[in-house]
Amino acid sequence: MKTLSPFDLAAIEAAVREAEVRTTGEIYCVVAEDSSDYGETPLAWAAGVALLAPAILLLGGVRVSIPDFFSTWTALQVGQAIEGAVRRALIGDIVLQGVLFVLTAIIVSIPSVRRALTPRGLKRDRVRRRAAEQFLAKNLHLTRDRTGVLIFVSLGERMAELLADEGIAAHVEQHVWDRAMAALLEGLRRGHPAAGYAAAIGLCADVLAERFPPQPGDNPNELPDAVVMLPRT
Repeated sequence: MKTLSPFDLAAIEAAVREAEVRTTGEIYCVVAEDSSDYGETPLAWAAGVALLAPAILLLGGVRVSIPDFFSTWTALQVGQAIEGAVRRALIGDIVLQGVLFVLTAIIVSIPSVRRALTPRGLKRDRVRRRAAEQFLAKNLHLTRDRTGVLIFVSLGERMAELLADEGIAAHVEQHVWDRAMAALLEGLRRGHPAAGYAAAIGLCADVLAERFPPQPGDNPNELPDAVVMLPRT
């Protein structure tokens, strides 16, 4: 996804400010470069590829040969020959496994490759976890009427999460938030993050304004309107 420019950040901040005029709810936007380094991905792929070493050796024509028992070899010589052949085969397998493990780990450690080979379910779980951490870290659960809404985007995973505090969640059906997330992701996908954010913020504001309208002279801005940018993990 496209990284947000200063123009994008200013436009999103203005959209939040405009939306909060219509409601006592608080909309907070956080953008992360990614939600995890996925350090386990290279190790998992390296281990899986290394397990293919025996099959590679067999397909390559490597085999353990047994001497002809009708020759003049003694039983001891036959046993020693078999033991040596098996040992060489095992050593070859171990060496190949080590080489495959190291090469695969190096290749999958490349950020773009690592992210592409990380299961989507794991990425979704990490994005949700990071969003929940930010919800608590930024004190969205401490607003006066428990009306905080977090719009969280993780650029590396191309995923987004919307978390609403308990004062709002009980009054809004999930499909409403799904529409907001769809609008946000569409804007990001098209390379217009500010427009996507503005659409999502507007949809959230419509819901909040209906259920939590501002009171005359009593609509404090409890959280900053500026977008929070989180560095790469």
